[in-house]
Amino acid sequence: MPIPLDAKRAQLATLFDGACLRGVARLGDMKPALGDDVLLHAGPPLDGRVLSQPIRNAAIHALVYAGKHVDAAADAIDTGAVRLVPAQDHGVVTPLAQVVSSAMPVWRVGDDRHEVLAPIAESAPPALRFGSADAVCVRHLHEQADWAFDQLAARLAATPLAVRDWIDASLQAGDECHARTGEANVQLQAALGDLPAAYGETIAANANFVLPMLMAASAWAMQAHGGSIAAVGGNGAVFGVRFAGERHWRTCGATAPIGTRLPGCEDVPVIGAVGDSPVIDFCGLGGQALGFVPALSQAWGALLPADWPERAAAVTDDIGLVCCHRIAASGRSPLVHLAMVSAAREGGLAGRGFYEPDVSLFQSARTTVT
Repeated sequence: MPIPLDAKRAQLATLFDGACLRGVARLGDMKPALGDDVLLHAGPPLDGRVLSQPIRNAAIHALVYAGKHVDAAADAIDTGAVRLVPAQDHGVVTPLAQVVSSAMPVWRVGDDRHEVLAPIAESAPPALRFGSADAVCVRHLHEQADWAFDQLAARLAATPLAVRDWIDASLQAGDECHARTGEANVQLQAALGDLPAAYGETIAANANFVLPMLMAASAWAMQAHGGSIAAVGGNGAVFGVRFAGERHWRTCGATAPIGTRLPGCEDVPVIGAVGDSPVIDFCGLGGQALGFVPALSQAWGALLPADWPERAAAVTDDIGLVCCHRIAASGRSPLVHLAMVSAAREGGLAGRGFYEPDVSLFQSARTTVT
């Protein structure tokens, strides 16, 4: 039976209590062992699969940001001179098709015991997270990195910002912190205080600016509360989970999300489920908080499974985390809110919707609920 919304909000507040935005840093400074020949991608290992065009675009941008010429970057990727490995295996979460190099800036989110890192969402489309081929993405990231280091590094180190209140305000406003992040972005800006006008305007114009922070806070909460699932996401070809205490990923084919297409993108082919942002949905938000967001349930209408109002209660544990044992026992899949990324050469955002991981991913879990 669905949990009353007020009780659900209180439960989520407990999950995120203690998660703070603590700073911004260069990934290589936080993870020096990675090296400059490693790029981090979303979801489980690619295992030699041919890169989808959006991920290839993002990988090229990641190397260009690090100082390579675009042709040299493409050659390094095509010849295997750089390795692409799962971001979550290294304490990083990255949205959609975005690929992270050691030179790129990352947010630090967590507490004194544990932090998760996430890259900066540099702009509204075209953007790195949508796998855009447009070179403007790199320029925008340089601008955002400069502002973040100049304006936020010192103040966040001195006064970390609690994420919990942004989430609570979002749920009250009808946002579930994944497909809809506008209220959380407003709350973030209010918490940041005075910023240069141009910087503030770019943040206000990109409602997803806050998204990587919410992702990192969710991954932190999954670890901090000892959930049964340690990592979850898609790489465009396969979707996977890593159970707590295990090193290997369990995977299934990644079908494309379904939902609403942007005008002009009705017939654009899209890649399979991609991104580490499902950590949000596996932490009680996103698809597990759809009941807070009539705007989404109405927009997706008949596309949603008939039992969607009961899904969250069926697949989450007593503290609100999606649980592999509950999924295996119920035979129901959690709903994951995901954007649709164009498979075309130029990449880009094609729509927004939801994805249902195959229940078989979780059938190997013990069916006794713990």
